[in-house]
Amino acid sequence: MLYFGVLKEFFGGAGETVELAEGADVAALLSLLRSRSSNETKLWTALAVAVNREYAGQATVLRDGDEVALLPPVSGGLECNAR
Repeated sequence: MLYFGVLKEFFGGAGETVELAEGADVAALLSLLRSRSSNETKLWTALAVAVNREYAGQATVLRDGDEVALLPPVSGGLECNAR
């Protein structure tokens, strides 16, 4: 598992190894992580997940050795009031 941006602080580090049952998917991984941490709804609904550097959906089946990255929601930006 790799955590980026504010997720490093949220999960207490830049990454970790997570053991899952064979055939587990991204949804199962997120459920496990959610059970171990805050139930911050905004965070969980806005996360992006990448498996082996490709964006992945919740039904993506994970395999031994996959690199899974959680990407925080993108926020901010420049408000432009130019006329």
